Amino acid sequence: MPYYRAVGALPRQRHTQLRTEGGDLLREELMGEEGFSSDSSLLYHRGVPSAITDSQVWALPDQSRTPNHPLKPRHLRLQDLFTGEGAGACPVEGRRLVLGNNDVRISYVRTGTEPSPIYRNAIGDECVFVEAGSGTVETVFGVIAYRAGDYVVVPRSTDHRWVPAEPSRLYAIEANSHIHPPKRYLSRFGQLLEHAPYCERDLHGPTQTHVVDGQDVDVLVKHRTSAGVVGTRLTYATHPFDVVGWDGCLYPYTFNIEDYMPITGKVHQPPPVHQVFEGHNFVVCNFLPRKVDYHELAIPVPYYHSNVDSDEVMFYVGGDYEARKGSGIGIGSISLHPGGHAHGPQPSAIEASLGVDYFAESAVMVDTFAPLELGEGGLAVEDPSYAWSWAGRGPDAPGDDGGPAVFSNS
Repeated sequence: MPYYRAVGALPRQRHTQLRTEGGDLLREELMGEEGFSSDSSLLYHRGVPSAITDSQVWALPDQSRTPNHPLKPRHLRLQDLFTGEGAGACPVEGRRLVLGNNDVRISYVRTGTEPSPIYRNAIGDECVFVEAGSGTVETVFGVIAYRAGDYVVVPRSTDHRWVPAEPSRLYAIEANSHIHPPKRYLSRFGQLLEHAPYCERDLHGPTQTHVVDGQDVDVLVKHRTSAGVVGTRLTYATHPFDVVGWDGCLYPYTFNIEDYMPITGKVHQPPPVHQVFEGHNFVVCNFLPRKVDYHELAIPVPYYHSNVDSDEVMFYVGGDYEARKGSGIGIGSISLHPGGHAHGPQPSAIEASLGVDYFAESAVMVDTFAPLELGEGGLAVEDPSYAWSWAGRGPDAPGDDGGPAVFSNS
């Protein structure tokens, strides 16, 4: 995080005694990144934060991945992933893996209103986009509220649980690293600069602690072994949310896309101007309602492009996405455009965009610098005709083997 915050009771100097009104000594926990050579926070617990009484296997949802081979672009209809009894899933245990590699995993879940178990991702930071719904996230640092359009950024190994106030649709970006604002947005001291499309006022962290008592409390921990991503259920002697105060620059926060200031230009701007976060070997961008190019001969939709180093994942969350008209993509869809494949607007969308001065569209994009594979959730909701949508016909079209065309542009 780029700035310091202090919440609750603290001693005047760090690493010195802090006691309760009854005289009990509080236990200090230093939570730090990169071997305590980067951001950190100091938390003051009433119990012992390392006191576990049991450790059992937690069976994770299916984490298997299937290579994108033979290579082709993909359209995944996430709105079809949870239907009937599948809706109302646990915000943590109900997540279904859509896409992933060894740097980042993208999952999706439609929740009910039951709280999740207490959860800790010990692999990396999480950036969860709230497609719909509202509620709170209770954490060891305190409580933060979430609403539609929020990114909820949870640092690695932060104990937390989701408490939906209403059914929510959550798009979870789970890193194997930390997630932070792009370095080019920050001063050498960590302040968000004037050219950045958001500032510290837009980032909302906990404002008070959330002291909870309890004994023999279970925490679901996602972590790594040589076999890959695994889960453990740890039982703690005292409740993890027993923190009476903390300070530092490491904590969960929310950022809503309404507060992002899109950067526009005389001609079409490249994807990096839409960046909001970055992690190791991936970036997160958002494409939001905005005025578009004002050159008299501008073509507002993107040019065809080959991002030769990346796979591109676009999650369509609002409005009418101009470049994808005629492709079958709609709200709740994901497109995967892999490295090695040039992609861009549907042919009919180019002429249709001329003279348009405003796009009312919202999408979240993840670009990865290693190939993405499909999770079981992605395979379950793939639209098999999408890859052929630019040509208007596929391998079963007349002239190939005499079969019917599988797609025609609108």
